[in-house]
Amino acid sequence: MGWLRATYQVVRNFLFSIVNKEFLIFLFFLSLSGVFWLMMTLNETYEQEINITTRIANIPKNVVLTSDSTDTVRVTVSDKGWVLITYLYGERLRSVKLNFRNYDRGNGAGLVSATEIRKLIEQQLDASSKIISIKPDKLEFFYNHGLRKRVPVHWTGRVIPEHLYFISRVAYSPDSVDVYASQEKLDSIRVVYTEPLNYVGFRDTLTVDCQLPKTRGVRYVPDRVKIGFFTDVLTEASIDGVPITCINMPAGKVLRTFPAKVKVNFVTGVSRYHSLRPEDFTIVVDYREIAQHPSEKCNIYLKSVPQGISRATLDVKQVDYLIEEE
Repeated sequence: MGWLRATYQVVRNFLFSIVNKEFLIFLFFLSLSGVFWLMMTLNETYEQEINITTRIANIPKNVVLTSDSTDTVRVTVSDKGWVLITYLYGERLRSVKLNFRNYDRGNGAGLVSATEIRKLIEQQLDASSKIISIKPDKLEFFYNHGLRKRVPVHWTGRVIPEHLYFISRVAYSPDSVDVYASQEKLDSIRVVYTEPLNYVGFRDTLTVDCQLPKTRGVRYVPDRVKIGFFTDVLTEASIDGVPITCINMPAGKVLRTFPAKVKVNFVTGVSRYHSLRPEDFTIVVDYREIAQHPSEKCNIYLKSVPQGISRATLDVKQVDYLIEEE
């Protein structure tokens, strides 16, 4: 402990030496003048905008709000600086409660006028404080009695993977949300779109936590969803042995094509390619077309392809055929 005493003695002697006494006196009067300046400054009158949270209270149990239960008003208050500081950093002017029954108009909506907001805020202000302005000039809330509808979620925006990659699958969690709104609005809502996304240049699976957009008089439960974008490597591939089937064939006749099976060329993901089978594709020949325009060959058409396939084309567009009686 001896070294501590020695260090303390050295510091004490330095601070209270003749030279540093003058410096300490200077600091004292500087601090004192700063305090006086601050007191004079805070005693002046200023205008300050304050954000106040409003919350709807005493909501009946059979009522579901379809708008936010909380909102924010921006109130410009005039008073002494030291009073404004208590508003800004204290708890006295943080929030205002709005009684649901006092402002319910009985038609699925409620309205709080600027006059009512002013009265509620003035109750929490000092007598010396004066409200200069309130924004917005009114507050609205919407509700129903549990009327809802389950609708799917779709993403919107710009989601583009790296070159040679593509989005092979999109997964939503959850894939649908409950929408609370008026009957008129529920009838017009078929799908809920996320806020616009913007992701470019990724190659691995991308998982995004999305906010559903706020819509006046509409509430989504939940109001956020997770979306997974699964990628795969693009590859040019083909599958042989896809059977040709005939459509619009009259009873008692059989159409045979030569060859009976053909090849389909397409672009898909590597993992998707390994799960494909010839039966996943549909190639047809139309008997009505043959009957109207008979020739040595008939046209064949690629009617359907599996999900995840793009730029699908037939290796041949015409084949020989023979029509037989059963």
